Amino acid sequence: MLLDLSEEHKEHLAFLPQVDSAVVVEFGRIAVEFLRRGTNPKVYEGAARKLSVSSDAVQHGVEGLTYLLTESSKLMISEVDFQDSVFVLGFSEELNKLLLQLYLDNRKEIRTILGELAPSLPSYHSLEWRLDVQLASRSLRQQIKPAVTINLHLNQNGDHNTKVLQTDPATLLHLVQQLEQALEEMKTNHCRRVVRNIK
Repeated sequence: MLLDLSEEHKEHLAFLPQVDSAVVVEFGRIAVEFLRRGTNPKVYEGAARKLSVSSDAVQHGVEGLTYLLTESSKLMISEVDFQDSVFVLGFSEELNKLLLQLYLDNRKEIRTILGELAPSLPSYHSLEWRLDVQLASRSLRQQIKPAVTINLHLNQNGDHNTKVLQTDPATLLHLVQQLEQALEEMKTNHCRRVVRNIK
């Protein structure tokens, strides 16, 4: 699977052939630090002074490299696919090999960092339901008013919490149909491809 880089990312990466290979390696280190700790303008300014370029050019170069490494790591693309993705940028063979080595050296660490950045979502534990039907009230003698009460038990970071939901049967039926439609959608080739690339 090849990476699809936008023109903006290609422009950011176009700065890399203008600098020495040691600088590209340093940019790779800065890119991983950028993922770990966030942006640091002082680092960009210091590198810009050493290279006699603007700090924006350095920042764009690091951000372009960060995007290249994170997207490649996220999709776990193979060495050949990475080389083919970088080949379209028109870099020298030496720079392509250097970028490949950066990717291979850092992809596990980048995936770990991205995993830590991902939000922790609650997961299903159990469900209890009850059907209540109001048959009459003081003002209405013949009234049928059904309601479904659902206790949804969830796990999140080892904690258990419960959500209480109440709805009428028509809305519940619509919800079930939507969930079944979503499950059918997950069986399509497109969704399988997306899920496979996310893992």
